Amino acid sequence: MQSLDAFAGEKLAALEAKSLRRWLKPTRRHDGAVVERDGRRLISFSCNDYLGLSHHPEVRASAAEAALNYGAGAAASRLVTGDHPLLGDLEKRLARLKGTEAACVFGSGYLANTGVIPTLVGSEDVIFVDALAHACIWAGAQLSGAKIVKFAHNDVGDLARLLEAERPLARHALVATDGVFSMDGDIAPLDQLSALCARHDAWLMSDDAHGVGVLAEGRGSAALFPGAEIPLQMGTLSKALGSYGGYLCGSQAVVDLLKTRARTLVYATGLPPASTAAALASLDIIERQPERTALPLAKARLFTRRLGLPEAESPIVPVVLGSADAALSASEALENQGFLVVAIRPPTVPDGTARLRVAFNALHEDVDVMRLADAVAALRGASA
Repeated sequence: MQSLDAFAGEKLAALEAKSLRRWLKPTRRHDGAVVERDGRRLISFSCNDYLGLSHHPEVRASAAEAALNYGAGAAASRLVTGDHPLLGDLEKRLARLKGTEAACVFGSGYLANTGVIPTLVGSEDVIFVDALAHACIWAGAQLSGAKIVKFAHNDVGDLARLLEAERPLARHALVATDGVFSMDGDIAPLDQLSALCARHDAWLMSDDAHGVGVLAEGRGSAALFPGAEIPLQMGTLSKALGSYGGYLCGSQAVVDLLKTRARTLVYATGLPPASTAAALASLDIIERQPERTALPLAKARLFTRRLGLPEAESPIVPVVLGSADAALSASEALENQGFLVVAIRPPTVPDGTARLRVAFNALHEDVDVMRLADAVAALRGASA
């Protein structure tokens, strides 16, 4: 297979030349916001465990008990091996959190989006996708065979123009967006998108992976817009809920269709019992401690105030530096000062917008947030 190795080597060399090659670095997470890498302890600002629940004693105990009682794995598809009762419990809780009739749990958020979208739209349909939507939304759209129309990021006017032109030509229309955008931390105008979709008989789908658990007392970005109709509310269990998996909350009819036709559910092994139990325990904590859900955004706003940046809308704050080399150098400098803030480079973000993506969680100490802000300010000043 010399040609295969040559192909891979050439691709890697080209990426390396542009500072775009990626490396997996062994890193152990500890309680709180501390990680261990290369024998050093760092304060991590690169983790999506926004509430610190993946290490919470109740969550870990629930996961361990489920593994001991039910086994380590699910063994097969939910339709083949039988549906574990814990999954039904989790779906009821998610639907209650999101205010929908029902929910469907998938093996991951990526599997949710790549399963839901092709189940609902096909070659006779059109899907409108926000330019900065997550990669798995784009993947689901491409798998669907529908016509894909990109609209400018959070630009309701651009979407309205495109709907006017394209909607009459299609059988069905889907508008897909992130609720909280994972690399910029801004929030989609779901109320305006909802109204626009209603006028054009389009179905609105929002990916709330980075909103659930941290906005509106944990209910997520949709709850910031009372009255907005969002029939398809997708999210993950792997971020603020501290576990693993994905879900779609919607009407009973939609969920019933997904459970019989979504390929990433029908042909994929179900979620392990430990992950399911962990997510249930996290939902218990969120219900009991709504004040915990407000902390990540509060830490992010402390950071943006200190740096004079626009006020954070979510626990994610981008510090855009431009080139991949600049972002890598800044990340390395911060690591030397005891912070883990990973550089984000194309194609994850557009060319020329490589950045530090700073993610805040409930367990960050204010003094560490301030120290990081001052370190970032010094780096920005040095590069000016």
